[in-house]
Amino acid sequence: MSDPLNSTEAQKEIAKLRAEIERHNRLYYIEAAPELTDREFDLMLRRLTDLETQFPEFADPNSPTQRVGGEPLKGFQNAAHAVPMMSLDNLFTQEEVDAYAAKHEGPFVLEPKIDGISISVRYENGQFVQALTRGDGERGDNVSANLKTISSLPLRLQSDNPPAVFEVRGEVYMTRSGFAALNEQRQEAGLEPFANPRNACAGSMKLLDPREVAKRPLDILFYGTGQLDGIEFSTHRELLDTLTAFGFKTAPFAPTCADGSDLWKNIEQLDQMRDEFEYEIDGAVIKIDDRSRYAGLGGTAKFPHWATAYKYPPEQAETTLKEITIQIGRTGVLTPVAELEPVQLAGTVVKRATLHNEDEIQRKDIRIGDRVIVEKAGEIIPAVVRVVKKKRTGIEQPFNMIAACEALGINPVKIEGEVAWRIDDLHHPAMLKRWLTHFASRNGMDIDGLGESIVELLVDAELVKSPADLYSLTKPQLLGLEGFKEKKAQNLVDGIEASKSRPFDRILFALGIRHVGSGAARILAKEFPNIGKLMEADVQALEKIRDIGPIVGKSIVDFFQCLENRKLIERLQAAGVNFEQAAKGGSDELAGLTFVLTGTMESLSRDEAGDEIRKRGGSVTSSVSKNTDYVVAGEKAGSKLAKAEALGVKVLDEAAFLNLIGSAAQPQGKSGQQELFLG
Repeated sequence: MSDPLNSTEAQKEIAKLRAEIERHNRLYYIEAAPELTDREFDLMLRRLTDLETQFPEFADPNSPTQRVGGEPLKGFQNAAHAVPMMSLDNLFTQEEVDAYAAKHEGPFVLEPKIDGISISVRYENGQFVQALTRGDGERGDNVSANLKTISSLPLRLQSDNPPAVFEVRGEVYMTRSGFAALNEQRQEAGLEPFANPRNACAGSMKLLDPREVAKRPLDILFYGTGQLDGIEFSTHRELLDTLTAFGFKTAPFAPTCADGSDLWKNIEQLDQMRDEFEYEIDGAVIKIDDRSRYAGLGGTAKFPHWATAYKYPPEQAETTLKEITIQIGRTGVLTPVAELEPVQLAGTVVKRATLHNEDEIQRKDIRIGDRVIVEKAGEIIPAVVRVVKKKRTGIEQPFNMIAACEALGINPVKIEGEVAWRIDDLHHPAMLKRWLTHFASRNGMDIDGLGESIVELLVDAELVKSPADLYSLTKPQLLGLEGFKEKKAQNLVDGIEASKSRPFDRILFALGIRHVGSGAARILAKEFPNIGKLMEADVQALEKIRDIGPIVGKSIVDFFQCLENRKLIERLQAAGVNFEQAAKGGSDELAGLTFVLTGTMESLSRDEAGDEIRKRGGSVTSSVSKNTDYVVAGEKAGSKLAKAEALGVKVLDEAAFLNLIGSAAQPQGKSGQQELFLG
């Protein structure tokens, strides 16, 4: 055992650990180029926590250990902005963009207009001091404790000579994938889902308990300044470069535009790229690059003249709501879905739209047979905006949730205080079909030949009553089903047999544990050597694992405490299903290399390409940085390819990528292009 540290030694180690942890936070959350495993990072953070506990005289509110700490607030304190936070005037047509450019002259910088919550963050001598919401522009709420939970936010500026005062303005947002997962969790918990990522973000920032905020998938991107003391910028481009150098996340797409024609070309390009960003955007921000002109240009009481925003029009369509069906979630939540007359919307044909729950249907007075207005809510989920009541004929039928469920043989239940209805029998055929389809899915056991139609046959014939029954199916049993011939039956038996050797994380995802998606399953499979160790873990142990937390931890513990689930595990183990980490081995030829995938390839899907990279020791991230080793660019590659070329990152086309990973990644009976977009 090493000798205990004295005060001077402890102070030095604490300072070193804080600097290292902040550096690794930046590598992980901003540059997407981590150098440490999650376990190594967690051990470093634990060491710092222990030292700060042992030597409280070195406490620092901006220590990485303080990102999520303290008791819930009683309320938010209001504070004045040193420099008012103004809004932006809006442009709506190409003619208005041209007129603005002709009046003010370029060059201009164009940035995405993020649909989030505006924030002003103040640093003094390089140290985080406070964060204020926009409020009324003059005063805002102090949300410092909540903002510090966002790991990509630097608590210290990355500068050896920071300015005396540096106020930076940005936008807090909720990631697309995080929003979808959060809404799924809320619906499974019987809570009202958020309408869109912005509402979810706003609700999160209003929470008085920072520990709850830390569970929300929030991030922040910066684009401007407030009060400055000890630093100035001649151009907006210089400001953006400095923000990046100081450790802030900035927009990956921010072209310099010479005139109105150039602006419009890039506005249209940004519109085409909107789905590639991890956040929602509702327009494009136009800023004059020359900051020395700002004071002279002035502005109104609300808007500056040196910047404006072009707002993309929300695309809506009118169609007929033909029917309302019930969708069964993998954990038993029953969600009403609008079945629509197909209609073109935002570049896709929309046939279905979520109605969230019975309360939503009643609030909007939605009836079967109505003409309805549909739009993409938050650019993600098709939603029924309103009913065109003047077109009602009198034959439209109100919807009854209970009757619709009973018609399907489902006995719905609602827990007091919850919004959602649930199925009360996990072995009901409808629930069982949903579970088996999830079990056999690509991210689960990837059972070739076991799609929804085959699951229907197996359940209706009462050959399968749980996932474990799949492993006792015989070819003669399958040949007795409609549509099965010798080859098809053999292929399914072979596919089920092959699934026994899937990696440990696949079975953890396939089990359908509430809140455990494929990402959480991979984390658990790295932390625990086998299913036995995971089943022994308590909530306290699980919540300490990075990106797991208490909610997921409790869900895991509850799942394994259920006797029926334990029996299922025993049956799957007896059938030979793998429940252990793979032994170290195989290829490490890509160890230490970081890849970004963009576009589409014919040979491999996103998951398959990522698996092949990880199998060989490489890592896959969603954003391009100078630390990215390779960008794999398929057809229709977008801004990530452009950024790679700008940074000099090596780009591989499909043939070069397949050559790099060798012959092991051949297509497995798949055809057609597979999407590779990440993030």
